[in-house]
Amino acid sequence: MYIYNPIDQRLVDDRVALFRDQTRRFLNGSLGEDDFRPLRLQNGLYVQRHSPMLRVAIPYGTLSSQQMRTLARIARTWDRGYGHFTTRCNIQFNWVRLAEVPDILAELAKVQMHAIQTSGNCIRNITTDPFAGVAEDEVFDPRPYCEIVRQWSTLAPEFLFLPRKFKMAIAGGGEDRAAIRFHDIGALAKRDADGRPGFEIHVGGGLGRTPMVGQCIKPFLPRAELLNYFDAILRVYNRYGRRDNKYKARIKILVKDLTLEGFSREVESEWAHSRNGPDTISEAGFAAMEAFFDGPPLLVKHSPLDPVDADALRNNRAYSRWVKRNVALHRQPGYRIVTLTLKKTGIPPGDATADQMDVISVLAERFGTGEIRVTHEQNLVLPYVAREDLFELWAIASAYGLATPNAGLLTDVVCCPGGNFCSLANAESIPVANAIQERFDKIDYLFDLGPLELNISGCVNACGHHHIGHIGILGVDKNGEAWYQITIGGREGNRSNIGKVIGPSFAAADIPDTINILLETYVRLRNEGELFIDTVERVGLGPFRIAVYGAAHEANH
Repeated sequence: MYIYNPIDQRLVDDRVALFRDQTRRFLNGSLGEDDFRPLRLQNGLYVQRHSPMLRVAIPYGTLSSQQMRTLARIARTWDRGYGHFTTRCNIQFNWVRLAEVPDILAELAKVQMHAIQTSGNCIRNITTDPFAGVAEDEVFDPRPYCEIVRQWSTLAPEFLFLPRKFKMAIAGGGEDRAAIRFHDIGALAKRDADGRPGFEIHVGGGLGRTPMVGQCIKPFLPRAELLNYFDAILRVYNRYGRRDNKYKARIKILVKDLTLEGFSREVESEWAHSRNGPDTISEAGFAAMEAFFDGPPLLVKHSPLDPVDADALRNNRAYSRWVKRNVALHRQPGYRIVTLTLKKTGIPPGDATADQMDVISVLAERFGTGEIRVTHEQNLVLPYVAREDLFELWAIASAYGLATPNAGLLTDVVCCPGGNFCSLANAESIPVANAIQERFDKIDYLFDLGPLELNISGCVNACGHHHIGHIGILGVDKNGEAWYQITIGGREGNRSNIGKVIGPSFAAADIPDTINILLETYVRLRNEGELFIDTVERVGLGPFRIAVYGAAHEANH
């Protein structure tokens, strides 16, 4: 992973000292609320329903074991003993005290972490594929490019006050595991006919109250021009993006208003001024950055399956199911990619206790290379695990609630904190997620259903990415009460799609029964081996609406 140089460290340390002084002045009354608000937002500090919330940046979702231990220490010392991993691969502490936030930031700076640009109308955390660098289908590793873009965009004055927040994702696999088509800018690794690396660029994607799938604006961009082209897009957005209405300020609205062709013309015109300019990335620049992300030296393991492992797979159903759902193939023979799920039934999705964080650090060092990845599904990944270590890793992870064999299944719920914490939410998300997990906490049934993604958001800001869940749940306000709207048919990846609302909303108590009806309908209609999302795509929403609301509703729809 990237290691700070002295300039990086000085920047972060100076930022902590500056915010400490700003906080002191706010608390003694010499700095007003209106002046302090943008300063705290630029340092990841929100005012939530019950307490300030601090969002800590985890660039492209990559952590060292040392950094994870620091997060555990922060959770114990300054919070209530846990942290919440988000769909943007960051971590949030929901119960911090304003006066102590500078101390937390100083502690983060000791391990090369910060909260810069985790909020505000700026370029947010760059995200990527959690399997980057180890996936079998990878075209090339996207992480060096994420770091290049991160450095270019951090505290760049021109991009600190955009019309609205701005999100980017860069993916390197044949399959898009970073949801690039739902970002303001998404880049997918490609090679041209001569094998030269570059990117397919998408623009104008996003969720929120106006969900849109990003459109391809550049089928192939040479990698040297990555920053120049991104700069052109952002300059066009900065120039023409709306600032009079925050609900219409995202770049997706500008692309829609100008049309993709019109927006592309503006970008090409702007790019003509910067192409081959100072931000063009040299081959030496790529080589220097790629060196930080060279995989660790691994033993080539061609041995047959360890006898203990073989017996465990045959005789231990829980372990064999965990291997099936939570273990992925690795590009290096003899190694595997392991997902540690933060979705044990009864626990808020994405939450990890300080004890769990410490254990994860130990697992990363003992069974890996000390590296941990955060996924946008709110789970954690160990990218380098020797196959013969799987059983021992599973046994320890199980003891700490980190080995639920449900990765990618119905109870692997993606969920925002919702009304339990967020002042913007219309409804609570966590109790609904827990109710669904408890209702369907039968592993045989989950495996029979197969891969099925369920996402929950407490409001239209869509922090739970409900639009792209195979089943999505959105909290809505109905006459001052919380109700829940259900969508089906959303998906991410290379066949990205936005889910469609099935009909009128439901009370919270009715959600598990309604989900059950949808699942029963799927089981009745599916072809052999057909996934839920593919059945929805084949038969449409009609049969599901009829099952939930009745034939009369569908006739009048």
